[in-house]
Amino acid sequence: MDLIVAGNRDDLAKARGTGTVALVPTMGALHDGHRSLIRAARARADQVVVSIFVNPLQFAPNEDFSRYPRTFDADLEVCRAEGAGVVFAPSAVDMYRPDRQVSVCSGEMGTIVEGASRPGHFDGVLTVVLKLFNLVHPDLAIFGQKDAQQLAVIRRMVADLDLPIEIVGAPTVREPDGLALSSRNRYLSAGERTVALALSRALRAGAAELTPSAIRATARAVLDAAGPDLDLDYLALVDPATFKEVGDSYAGSAVLAVAARVGTTRLIDNVVLSLRP
Repeated sequence: MDLIVAGNRDDLAKARGTGTVALVPTMGALHDGHRSLIRAARARADQVVVSIFVNPLQFAPNEDFSRYPRTFDADLEVCRAEGAGVVFAPSAVDMYRPDRQVSVCSGEMGTIVEGASRPGHFDGVLTVVLKLFNLVHPDLAIFGQKDAQQLAVIRRMVADLDLPIEIVGAPTVREPDGLALSSRNRYLSAGERTVALALSRALRAGAAELTPSAIRATARAVLDAAGPDLDLDYLALVDPATFKEVGDSYAGSAVLAVAARVGTTRLIDNVVLSLRP
């Protein structure tokens, strides 16, 4: 089946097929991590819709919206190769009315950890995701575990607003040396990329420990050893449902999350752990 490119909501409405529909929301600059999301969607649905939209609402004025990589032609080839049926690539004008007033509030979860570093970010994420849900009408949507807090706030929105959509988290895809795939990795110089490997090393080292205190301490030591070229934003061990920090008495699934700036590039990563009492 040929790939259909829908540049506006009218084209999208005409392109929607029958059967189950899976949505893979992206901001483009597609890499192997995105390929894995499309494959997961294909395994679950009759039609796969990939959205490509660099959402201005989730960027603060001092962030990299203007230089965020835009590789639309290459992205279409990725979608075609992976068997997506529709690419929805709207403009900002088509997505947002010029007199827009209403946005989605991400609540307390949107103000902690990553949300504390990027105020308003998750409000922008939820607003665009809800709009995509309303336009595409998917039965399920696939998101990467690499953006763990994004996945958590989207699941909370779906639950709180009673949206009839299944949210599927797909595993983080990594380079052979452990670096999590990200569209922003292309900003890194060779030296900066070497420094950036400290993030995944810290997560692996922390995951080998048994208690929250030891996990944090070991991971932090690895990050500190990376030197001044790595500017740590946060290291957090949190409940995956609430993103609140956990203590040594906590038992169950937890997310060890890290964010740091290497050169001018801000990177995030995380690993899911299972903690025993």
